[in-house]
Amino acid sequence: MKGHIRERSPGKWAIVLDVPDPETGKRRRKWHTFHGTKRQADTECARLIAELDGSSYIEPAKTTVREFLVRWLVHEKANVAPKTHQRYEELLLKNVAPVIGSVIMNKLTASRIDGCWTHLLESGRRDGKGGLSPRTVHHCRRVMLTAFDQAVKWDLLKKNPVALTRPPKVEKKMMEAFSASQTAVMLDDLRKSRVFIAALLAALCGLRRGEIIALRWKDIDLVAAVISVTRSAEQVGTQVRYKETKSGKARTVALSSTVLEELKRHRLAQAEEQLKLGIRPDDNSFVIAQVDGTPLKPVSLTHEWTRLLAKTSLPRIRFHDLRHSHATQLLAAGVHPKIASERLGHSTIGITLDLYSHVMPGMQANAAEQVDAAIKAAKKPAIE
Repeated sequence: MKGHIRERSPGKWAIVLDVPDPETGKRRRKWHTFHGTKRQADTECARLIAELDGSSYIEPAKTTVREFLVRWLVHEKANVAPKTHQRYEELLLKNVAPVIGSVIMNKLTASRIDGCWTHLLESGRRDGKGGLSPRTVHHCRRVMLTAFDQAVKWDLLKKNPVALTRPPKVEKKMMEAFSASQTAVMLDDLRKSRVFIAALLAALCGLRRGEIIALRWKDIDLVAAVISVTRSAEQVGTQVRYKETKSGKARTVALSSTVLEELKRHRLAQAEEQLKLGIRPDDNSFVIAQVDGTPLKPVSLTHEWTRLLAKTSLPRIRFHDLRHSHATQLLAAGVHPKIASERLGHSTIGITLDLYSHVMPGMQANAAEQVDAAIKAAKKPAIE
């Protein structure tokens, strides 16, 4: 027998494991405390025994921060998207682990972790050119907080020391966006480039980069003048996978006459280009594609956008900021936030209001005047 459970008190169990000594080979007992039902304790015991059999078991008293983070990342891989998991690895293994990775888990204190945040802010860049941004360090703390919550559940720690640390102050970054006139200039400057349609869909429809990359002609109804946004492209390393949209919901986006005409022109030009190569395009063809019809990668679109924008006189903004440009122009024009939210694919109208309330400075004043006018109108007959 490699392990069994013993009840210490109601709802509190001791999981006793026979752990082999790596030097002598003799078996010794290792005790784990577990809180829960007998069935849950049996399940946890079975999990620990499986780790023993797979040689992945690490004794809590000897587990370093880095060893735990590696183990947690393996556990978390099935729970998050590949792109998210990749980001977790970067934050924890490339930023946090080099600073406190050698510390034994049960000797890690809030003071030591706060020192880690200070170090990362001052000299955390891997190229040696200064510190990480407060936002990046904030993300490190947030992910590490989640990881160490799991450490408590696994009985590696009695409490989460990360929860006792203070996150760095993150100043809200001003959102960059093109004005309507700058958007017009941008579209004219990029009209003959291969990123023109992508920029058009971002700036005039508010589509995300991944949604544009995943778009196929079957998703566009040129008669009804609408786009069905049903999925998004995500790049991890060199691989691209297609998934549901960020909000998890499909949406329909109406097309303006300008966008409709440009899409018709683009489909004809794309078909002629591909037919010259012996490729017969159909409704499954990608709207944004290479010359041979293969889909463009998200990172490639970003690189091309950056390169082409640098040749113009326009401000240097991210490709994603074209979506912000569309949102700000919608709201500044008086479009109801609910309509803007649906068009942008936000899961709630609250997200739209939080992100873009700064472009609606007159909304409260207008609301106050409308209420005032309504009250005056209601009083007027009584006075007469």
